[in-house]
Amino acid sequence: MKFPYWMLRDFIDTRLSAEEVGDLLTMAGFELEGIEVVGGDNVLDIKVMSNRGDGLSVFGLAREVLAKDPEAHSTALYQSGVDRFQSGAGHAPALAASVSIDTQDCTRYACLMLTNISRADSESWMQARLVQAGMRPISLLVDITNYVMLEFGQPLHAFDFDKLAGGRIIVRKARSGETLTTLNGQDHTLQADQMMICDAVKPVAVAGVMGGQETEVSDSTTTVLLESAHFVNTSVRRTRKQLGLNTEASYRFERSVDPEGVVAALYRCVQLVQQADPGVVATAVVDEYPTKPSSKPIDLRVSRASKLLGMAISPEDAGSYLARLGFKPEPIEEGVFRVASPTWRPDIVREIDLIEELGRVHGYERIPERLLDGTTTMGGPQGLQLWTDWLREAALRAGLTQMMSHSLSDLHPLDDPWVPRLGPRSPASPEMAYLRNSLLSSLGEAARRNNPKEVQIFEIGRVFSQDENGYVERIRLGLLAAGPLLPIGWTVKESSSSSFYTLKGVLESAMDGVGVSVRFGSPETLDPRLHPSRQASVFAGDVNIGFLGQLHPDVAKECGLIAETIVAEIAIEAAYEARDLTLKLHSVSRHPSVRRDMSILLDKTVPFEAVAARIAVAGGDVLEKQWLFDVFAGQGIPPGKHALGIAIQLRKLDSTYTDEEANQVRDRVVAALAELGATMR
Repeated sequence: MKFPYWMLRDFIDTRLSAEEVGDLLTMAGFELEGIEVVGGDNVLDIKVMSNRGDGLSVFGLAREVLAKDPEAHSTALYQSGVDRFQSGAGHAPALAASVSIDTQDCTRYACLMLTNISRADSESWMQARLVQAGMRPISLLVDITNYVMLEFGQPLHAFDFDKLAGGRIIVRKARSGETLTTLNGQDHTLQADQMMICDAVKPVAVAGVMGGQETEVSDSTTTVLLESAHFVNTSVRRTRKQLGLNTEASYRFERSVDPEGVVAALYRCVQLVQQADPGVVATAVVDEYPTKPSSKPIDLRVSRASKLLGMAISPEDAGSYLARLGFKPEPIEEGVFRVASPTWRPDIVREIDLIEELGRVHGYERIPERLLDGTTTMGGPQGLQLWTDWLREAALRAGLTQMMSHSLSDLHPLDDPWVPRLGPRSPASPEMAYLRNSLLSSLGEAARRNNPKEVQIFEIGRVFSQDENGYVERIRLGLLAAGPLLPIGWTVKESSSSSFYTLKGVLESAMDGVGVSVRFGSPETLDPRLHPSRQASVFAGDVNIGFLGQLHPDVAKECGLIAETIVAEIAIEAAYEARDLTLKLHSVSRHPSVRRDMSILLDKTVPFEAVAARIAVAGGDVLEKQWLFDVFAGQGIPPGKHALGIAIQLRKLDSTYTDEEANQVRDRVVAALAELGATMR
């Protein structure tokens, strides 16, 4: 915003030069972008933040100077602005026009009439100041409305009253197909969501943006309807962008205008008009004010402000700063104020906003310099995010390829059958009408579109559901495997297709790499997406964290996948809670290991998990490793049983195993397995 220095001096009496005023405003948050001499006066160019519409007026910036400069004093004009120019609200003839507001985007609309206008041009001093501020003098009424906008930030507009059909003003949304020619000569076809100022028949101005050419004030105008209003900033911005217009008025409305200054701007305008043309008669103001601003008082703790700002501020200074800024601080206890925000500061909504005001006025430059103390937050990902990164790396090391997909999709056969699908109110397309409730649908689509006979992929993403507390968003790990896991090459001579046990091993390896020991068990309820005899629940301790299984043949066919496709899905948050990253260290033995093999007959109903647990207990500390190397069922094996070939690897820390010692450990293991009904072959 540009304004001449001596225009600011109309509102305040200060010893500060133009340069010093610029420095003061910069430290108050209104950055000085430059000073230039125009017409013998210093013109300040101030950058105003988008949420500080009060700074787009000389009156508002004068308030900032008065708050920060204790030696500055307000003038009579400044005090009249504070009092809203109520002295101009005397007896006046009634307005002949009527006003109605038919849209919620207009919260206040006020107007009055000016008659007996005889002078065409504004006074020379006003024209000079408008030129200094970068505006072109046009006529008495236009210049005065622009000048008042510079002074108080309230845009005004003058209509030729005799050109208003029916002598009425209606603030409403445009009707589709209506047209308007604006003051810049452009023709516009209006849309139904655009707010207009209309007479009894048609639109005559774009609300908050620009007037219409048909009701423009000219040299022949004798009666003027002068409007001042408050519009919702988002509505003005939308209409202005749709019509491709950009004006000083819209710039201010989009950044908020004080609704309590609407009528005051009319009184100030009448004052200046009658000063230039004493014969002008002004009617009483018609003021429609359907939506008054409301704000909740904020409690400000001065001790909290001092702590956050890093400098001591006394309660007396805090109260004084706020009062000078136009707030109304009310002490409610020692060091605590209840503060009502003024109507020109809609950006003040929390205690921290008030603390920022204290910091601005007290002076950021007064914050003492000292070394940092306290704790420093470690950089990079932490907690669940870091653990998830480890899990992603473990899945990649296992030979899987990561994929990423959109959270929105259509209904899919691999959706979770127990969780209803949710979707946005207005989906962009039927293919993106629902939020996914399982990663399997995304994995299945990726496999189908690539090579469903040879694909090994995983995804870490979010799934969505709803419970009694509202919408729920959770992180899942999804895996899908079909075909050989490793390609045949120099190091891999042959590779078989992925199976239930292949993905089981991948899952165990990946989870073990991030400190989660998993086990597998029969599901309480069969998942209809999976083969009824080739599915399992995945547990971490006693917590069910997911499932693993082969796709049901019918489901696989419907999805365009092969029947041998294996899938798994793990709840990341539940797995994270079950992690154990405690390091377990032990000495490295310099002695060789010894291996013992055994072949046992065992009922097929006994899970191998129970076998491995018995071997671990019986083997004790000397058991270094165990693994299953053969499974056989058929000729020579009783029905309902199978033969398991199991190897154990033993190693002692202080000496080499003898055959007799190794056989003793093997015998203990065999005895332990006998408790499960196992017999040696």
